[in-house]
Parts: sequence; structure tokens; C-alpha cells
Amino acid sequence: MTAAGTNLGASIDTNAGAPVRGRSVVRSVALGAVRSVVLGAVLAVVLGAVFTTAPCFAQETTQQAMHAAARVPIRFLLTFDDGPSASIYENPTETILAALEKNTVQPNIKAIFFAQTRAVNGGGTELGRSLLRREYEAGHLLAFHSATPRHSNHRWLGEAALNTSIELGISDLTSITGSAPKLVRPPFWNFDEHSFAAYQKHGLHMLLTDLSAKDGVIYGINFSLTKHRNMRTMLQEWQTRWKTGGVPVVDGIAPVVVTFHDVNRYTASVITDYLQILLEVAQELNIPTADKPFYDNRDDLERAALACTVSDPKNHPPLPGFWNWLWN
Repeated sequence: MTAAGTNLGASIDTNAGAPVRGRSVVRSVALGAVRSVVLGAVLAVVLGAVFTTAPCFAQETTQQAMHAAARVPIRFLLTFDDGPSASIYENPTETILAALEKNTVQPNIKAIFFAQTRAVNGGGTELGRSLLRREYEAGHLLAFHSATPRHSNHRWLGEAALNTSIELGISDLTSITGSAPKLVRPPFWNFDEHSFAAYQKHGLHMLLTDLSAKDGVIYGINFSLTKHRNMRTMLQEWQTRWKTGGVPVVDGIAPVVVTFHDVNRYTASVITDYLQILLEVAQELNIPTADKPFYDNRDDLERAALACTVSDPKNHPPLPGFWNWLWN
């Protein structure tokens, strides 16, 4: 740079023919500098658009998706496990059926009953079978839970025993409804690739849950002082997926699967309270509910439930309570 500058100065000051050549050189250098500045400015604009505008656009798109998802109302999809009860003393299944039909929140609510069709203290009794028929005749949806004498873990049954249980359960429910059940929920929320494949082989779709009353295990203490807090905590976790469009939407409504156990006498006694609690926590979290916050039609109920079923056993919603820790 120094040598070139010296030569240019010398040509201007000392050579007779140099002023013209010098001006030409200066003009060329100046034009080159201008081109460089203009090119740099253009590149700055282009690169700025790529590296600045694109993330802003992506962020805006994400926010728009979140806002759109937040406008989708929810509807609670009630499910009951382990029944029917064969108790002759304040039968909890009967209590729940009566409450779903007549309550102060929304009359004639329909639910899914995951039945133990051959339980010695439930579906395997005359009273249990009559309650299964009553559930179906009242417009509820019957689904498969187990067809063993006890609440057997499907993962711990051999392949032949599991297939036999599934086939018996399907036969039991088909004899009541006239069509094979489409939904299954594994006992103890426990499943693996083998049991999942057995479900699929028999045309069953596995439905887990979003919210749970955590009322399935009863050891002496049969009440809860944290019903509201538990439901709010779980719905708040579900809300994260709802805001980003990560939940299924059926007919413009996002189903929220809620699990109870109809063999639990305490749950039966406060089921109307639970209905009210669900509406309260949705309001507290600014989650809009549909005009009818609970399903009241069996066909709609089944379609919504099928949209929420698990398609990959390795990718599923968190299991309720300590079951997620125990099995995973």
C-alpha cells in the first residue's frame, strides 16, 4: 500500500504526461471503492433479511400457532376403570351412573367404562354383568380392561394367556353391545411392545389419560383433600401441549381424558364435586370449555377417544402419579 501510494504521488508530481494517467487511476480506484461500498450495503441488507428477519418470522408464526391453539375449546372425556362393582352395599358403579345422568353441572354425561368382564368381584358376577348392560343401555361406551379373575398385569401374562384374556373380553363386551370394542386400557397402566402388539392384533387401540383422580389404589384411607390441586396441576401440564397445538382436535374441540375408578366408593360419593372442580380449574387457567364441557353422545365420545389413543408404545403421554416412575 505504501509503495503504490508513493508511485502514484510521484507520477502526479514529476511526469509530464502523468496527470491524465493519474486522474484515470484515481477514478478507477474511486469507482472500485464505490462499488465495494454499494456491494457491501446490498449484502448487509440481504444477510440482515436472512439472519434477522427469518427468526422473527418464525417466532411470529409460532406465536400465531399458539394463539390459534389457545382459541380451541376443550371438552372433558370421562373414563372409569376396574368396574363394574359387584358390591351390594352402596354400589359405587350404580352411584356414578346415577350422578352422570342427573347432576347440577351437566345432565346426561356419557363416559367410557373400561371393564373387567370376568372379575370375581365385578364383571364376572350376575350383578356385574347387569351393570355392564345398564351402562351400555344408558348410552355409555364399554371398553376392555381385563378378562381375568383378578386385576392381572398384561405384561406379566404369557403370550397365550394375554391373547386368551383379550379374546374373552372382546367376546363378553360384544355379547352386550353387538360390536367389538375398539378401546383398551392396560391394568396398572403397564404395557410394553408385546402387549401393545397384542392389542393391535385384536383391533384394540390403547387409551391412556391426561388427568387422573389417582383413586385406583385403596389401602384403608379412601378420601382426598387435594382433589382441586391435583386436577389443576395436571391440567396445567396438559395446557403446555394445548398452547402449541400438540393435542388432538376433533370437530373443533380438544378432548381432555380424565380417569376415575368406579369401584371407589369415595369417588362415587363426590363425582359431582369432581365435575365442578374440572370446570373451575379450566377457568382458573384461562382454558375455554365447549358449550357442553362433557361428552353426552356415545359416537362423539368414541371418535374423540380414538383420536387420543397411542400409536407408538415408545412415545406416549406421561402416566399418572407414581406409575410413570415405576414403569419407566
